[in-house]
Amino acid sequence: MTSGFLNVLKPPGLTSHDVVSDVRKLCGGAKAGHAGTLDPAAAGVLLVAVGPATRLSQYVETLTKSYRAVFTFGITTDSADAEGVVTRREPAAAVTAEAVTAVLAELTGEISIVPPAYSAVHIDGKRAYELARKGHEVVVAARTVRVSQLELIEFSEGEFPDAVVDVECSKGTYVRSLAVMAGEQLGCGAYLSGLVRTAVGPHRLEAAATIAELARDGVAAHLMSPSEALAHLPAVSLEDAEVAAVRHGRQIPACGRNITARITRLVDATGRLVAVAEYVNDAADAALRPRTVLPEEV
Repeated sequence: MTSGFLNVLKPPGLTSHDVVSDVRKLCGGAKAGHAGTLDPAAAGVLLVAVGPATRLSQYVETLTKSYRAVFTFGITTDSADAEGVVTRREPAAAVTAEAVTAVLAELTGEISIVPPAYSAVHIDGKRAYELARKGHEVVVAARTVRVSQLELIEFSEGEFPDAVVDVECSKGTYVRSLAVMAGEQLGCGAYLSGLVRTAVGPHRLEAAATIAELARDGVAAHLMSPSEALAHLPAVSLEDAEVAAVRHGRQIPACGRNITARITRLVDATGRLVAVAEYVNDAADAALRPRTVLPEEV
């Protein structure tokens, strides 16, 4: 059974759904889904789960994301990126690299952001972008995210200056919103004119395969096993009897094991992923409780 994760290089111009559809065709119609959307205009790392491994997407969606972004100052668009309609255009030649560096420092750490109106955020059961495209006024609630890196890499002076920025952030961070916030703080407006996702946790751009490469080499040549894809979770090895118990959804004792995290991988003697479990320590005893169990043939 085909099951695992692919590190796919999404090109600009395609939606994440388009990429998943292409992967599904290459896998003979097998179930597939991405673990974290990339906007159509963006490129870079898109993790795609295939087969039963789609049950595990939630455990990679929370990984830190890294981006190389371009903020263009003096211009704003209704979507906050290059796909939108320009709503303001005023020269911002006075903006300097020093000023941008200072603003980026203020936007680093745990901050509150407002996702763009043209985003996949749900509002009353509908996507925000669906409402925005129909001309409805869209009010998206602010959210708290963590931006661990926001570093100016290159600055191009001019009437509409460009700042190349390296971003490292938590799930739910809209880099478009960071561009808008930087422009607002500098008083000139800004939009995200370019974006490449360079990594999702340990899964980096250099290792990503294009759809053409997947078609040429075969999906199996690029498929990460479920255990490999979830290598950021500490592993607990199981005895054969424990493997059988976990496959039936039963928890196993945690006593005597070196448990270092609340969520762990449970693997068999060969290192194959059996389940993802949660460490619980209630009044009775400490145990590893299965949260997601994979079929035996995976």
